[in-house]
Amino acid sequence: MALRTRLTSLLGIEHPIIQGGMAWTATAELVAAVSNAGGIGVIGAGHMPTDNLRVQIRNAKLLTDKPFGVNLMLLTPHIDEIVQLVLDEHVPMVTTGAGSPGKYMSALMEAGIKVIPIVPSVALAKRMEAMGADAVIGEGMEAGGHIGDLTTMVLTPQLVDAVEIPVIAAGGIADGRGMAAAFALGAVGVQVGTRFMCAEECTIHPDIKAAVLKAKDRDTVVTGRSTGHPVRVLKNKLAREIMELDRENKAEEIEALGAGKLALAMRDGDTAMGSLMAGQVASMVCRIEPAADIVAEMMRDAEAVMRRLGSTPAA
Repeated sequence: MALRTRLTSLLGIEHPIIQGGMAWTATAELVAAVSNAGGIGVIGAGHMPTDNLRVQIRNAKLLTDKPFGVNLMLLTPHIDEIVQLVLDEHVPMVTTGAGSPGKYMSALMEAGIKVIPIVPSVALAKRMEAMGADAVIGEGMEAGGHIGDLTTMVLTPQLVDAVEIPVIAAGGIADGRGMAAAFALGAVGVQVGTRFMCAEECTIHPDIKAAVLKAKDRDTVVTGRSTGHPVRVLKNKLAREIMELDRENKAEEIEALGAGKLALAMRDGDTAMGSLMAGQVASMVCRIEPAADIVAEMMRDAEAVMRRLGSTPAA
């Protein structure tokens, strides 16, 4: 049973699964593996230097002939250079976060690049639709990393009711049951991040994969609320220190303490003072396995759930 949806048609992919564009985590190896498996991989550009991102994009092209994307963190100081690189390299699609893509929308659209902003609210989704976005990813607060206030269960159907463009559900989705639930809420696909952290092709430090595998259901916390930019992470020494500063409303100290800590975790494997960004579904990730197996299992299980319930996703 092939799940053909508006997302698979929009992006020219086989399965309606987007791999989250996680900074310092989603490199060419993982991205290509997900795309080769029929989903779509997304390079996490983050604050990556432009030359480094060029290498990642070109490596992805060497590893797959399927569509892939780049996540644009729009607050990056050199974002103009990154967008120009995406245009020059003819990347098929981008997801965007941490700002508005309005400044770049015309150029991206003229180049035929699909633009899919990540949104935490109905108001922002409507703005993105008005700007010409091809779809939106509604990300609930169950997700790892920077989050909003609404849960995926609440946000997704409100987005579906509010906009005409396709809605992809993200946050708290790690298996076929979550995928089937997203379809029931009206989404046409899902974005998955945390589970792909434990894909064989993911290049993060093995100690971080081990931390995800050991996580229990209550092992993530939200830090940095006093800064206005809350972040979900696995509990560790850094998280406890930031939460203490949160209680004292010391936003500037939190920003200083958190600088560079994501790379410290994902590249160097510091499980104490690194930022272990991961979603609440970390406790559902049980093994390290090829990305292709993750995609295949999610599709197989989603199809089984929908057959059992007598439902199919909207075409």
